[in-house]
Amino acid sequence: MQPIKKIQSGTIQAAVWRNNSKEGNEFFSVSLDKRYKDAKGEWQSSSSFKPNDLPKAVLVLQKAYEFIALHDSTPAPADA
Repeated sequence: MQPIKKIQSGTIQAAVWRNNSKEGNEFFSVSLDKRYKDAKGEWQSSSSFKPNDLPKAVLVLQKAYEFIALHDSTPAPADA
């Protein structure tokens, strides 16, 4: 399964996923990771972030939220 959207800033990447619940309802989820090359030069992922990574993490998460908000077809509640 592939994400429907990837957002990256430097080595920080958010991926947006489309999922279905057991009841058949569609929902989105987001994964966040840091990509880096190991000693062998192979790409790896980490879920650990240094303080300097946090502004980029905030940026990609904000963009992921914007993407979801613009593509979410769930109707707004009647009282909204």
